[in-house]
Amino acid sequence: MQTPHIVIIGGGQAGATAAAELRRREFAGRITLVGEEPYLPYERPPLSKDALLDPDNVQLNVHPERFYTEQNITLKLGVRADTIDAQQGCVTLSNGETLKYDSLLLATGAQARRLPELDALGSVSHVLRTLDDANRIRAQLKPGSHVLLVGAGVIGLELASSLIALGASVELIDPAARVMSRNAPEVLSQYLQTVHEARGVRFHLGTQVSKAHLDQEQKVVLTLDNGQQLQGDLLIYGVGVTIDTRLADSAGLHTEQGAIVIDEHGRSSQPAIYAAGDTTVQIGMDGRWQRQETWENANHQACMAVCHMLNQEPAQASPAWFWTDQCDMNIQFAGDMAAAHWIVRGDLDTPPFVLIGLDPEGAICGAITVNQGRDMRPLKELIEHRAVLPLEVWNDTAQNLRNLAKQIAQATNSPAAIAAVAVEAAAPLHP
Repeated sequence: MQTPHIVIIGGGQAGATAAAELRRREFAGRITLVGEEPYLPYERPPLSKDALLDPDNVQLNVHPERFYTEQNITLKLGVRADTIDAQQGCVTLSNGETLKYDSLLLATGAQARRLPELDALGSVSHVLRTLDDANRIRAQLKPGSHVLLVGAGVIGLELASSLIALGASVELIDPAARVMSRNAPEVLSQYLQTVHEARGVRFHLGTQVSKAHLDQEQKVVLTLDNGQQLQGDLLIYGVGVTIDTRLADSAGLHTEQGAIVIDEHGRSSQPAIYAAGDTTVQIGMDGRWQRQETWENANHQACMAVCHMLNQEPAQASPAWFWTDQCDMNIQFAGDMAAAHWIVRGDLDTPPFVLIGLDPEGAICGAITVNQGRDMRPLKELIEHRAVLPLEVWNDTAQNLRNLAKQIAQATNSPAAIAAVAVEAAAPLHP
């Protein structure tokens, strides 16, 4: 009997996680991981932070090189997967090699969405998606550099924080009326803008770039649609991502919204082909197509796919979670960032604090911690149970969230018991 072979395409978080999970779950067959970049599989979150701030000491690799040797995982790096023959069960690589597979995982991630008018500026125009991108930006930065950032999402704000710390001055442009408008409530957006402005970042919100050129001194000149002109030494833009579906198309996989459609097990429309991470889209609980571009989602989907390949029971999914580090703050997000109502637990002027998101029925559906990461686990548990508690309880920082989560979990099957938890929690601490 031939030894089963699982091939993983993609040298990022999802691919490396899947390879490790296969061995952790005692898969004894062959594992081959193919990565287009020449580097060991690495994590991307540090690229906008430590890779710029402390490039000589940053640790990017998901696993050290010896891990792959010890776990008998074959790495094929600096090579691209060109086509998949789903009927024959094989992948053809850019070096001409063909890999037969029993199961295939596509974890090819996403690419920075390109703006040709900004790319036309040449070497002073950058995106940040890969280690090479980070190295190019770091090489051009000098103390006192004036940097123009386009895009006030997570990456844009993290870059602004890092660049200010490196002695640059920063102006940030975004067509949205507030920062992190896609994944943060308004109360946090306003807070973050205030913090960044206090560090020297200048924001141009509600406007976008209409023209871009280099002047005679090779400085970047951006003309905004409000008529204002900005000049800088270099430009970095982050305006979303695109997914290259050519490999999926060669296998005849079903795609929607430019991403590979997977089911709850991570399977594509071809039973032996799975996908995980940024390259995927799923039907959410609300019946809409959903994509999650997060570190945790890459790990979760990789593990789900591995469990199904091996016919093993996966771990239960928890609320969506991601984080950002900026301006000496660790900010963690869980659950639904489009909650109907947000409660500030603490004081915005003196972190740490927590934001509690409630749905229209008053149940917790989302949470954000600012320099208060120890509260994230109980908050995720409370979100899982859709806990309903009086507003004064959510507001009261003397209430221990771990105790509340434990009590709610114990009472979860009894409405009367949940009500008792709420009453007890709302009672005065000092009669």
